Amino acid sequence: MDYQLFHQKSPAPTTTAGQHVRHLRRQAALSQLDLALMAGVSQRHLSCVETGRAKASPSTLHALLSALNAPLDQCNEVFLAAGYAPRYSTTPLESPTLDVVRAAIDHILHANDPAPAIVIDSNWDITAANVSTGLLLAMAGVAQDVGSGLNLLETLFCPGGLGDRLANAHEIRAAAWQRASRESVSNPALAERLNRFPSPGFVLPAPTASPLLLTRVCTADGELRFLSTFTTFGMPLDITVESLRIEHLIPADLSTRRRMMQAFNDWNADYGHE
Repeated sequence: MDYQLFHQKSPAPTTTAGQHVRHLRRQAALSQLDLALMAGVSQRHLSCVETGRAKASPSTLHALLSALNAPLDQCNEVFLAAGYAPRYSTTPLESPTLDVVRAAIDHILHANDPAPAIVIDSNWDITAANVSTGLLLAMAGVAQDVGSGLNLLETLFCPGGLGDRLANAHEIRAAAWQRASRESVSNPALAERLNRFPSPGFVLPAPTASPLLLTRVCTADGELRFLSTFTTFGMPLDITVESLRIEHLIPADLSTRRRMMQAFNDWNADYGHE
């Protein structure tokens, strides 16, 4: 089977602001009328902006990009293409400016114990994790350390990673690959990372009776089952903050909940007061 990724071609570096807007609108499968109504501008003006017959003001560009839910780094590209200064900065996560963000992340991670939780950036690098994540990897027999620059895609797809310990690896890998592929359209670094993997060409299986996709982890003492959900920062004004998401693995049954609680309590008894 020939496995390939198919992406909508991204605009060239010399693309005008209007062409950027048209590309984003088509990616969102919106008509000009749809976008005009959402952004509060006339369809005629939007058409003129897209074709270059009119230059959008900063406020109009902001309204259009907000309606398109465009990533902040792409918003900067559009503002630059229109001749305006970029609006959004990329602040290092360790900067004092983001103290409140780091504090919020730490609180969420600790509050999620004894359920695993990890912080993922735009390249799917795991930038932080709670104690229960390490306990889960140990229970699954995965010899990887989330504190040493682990990438979620690599541990799912590379030999020896978590992917090898999933009872439904095909489903989880398919979902991860499809999501990462969509994100890589506007993220060259992620696209380069994906190109280093053998393209699996995963297709999600037909829906079953369950409305949710479970993460089913094999351990020596039986299977652990988790629901996956994500937390992101609402209305971010910084590219770094926008790129972060926290994945929570919520125990999907009583047995999983009890085993994670026991593992966490045992760890806490041995190391919690150090």
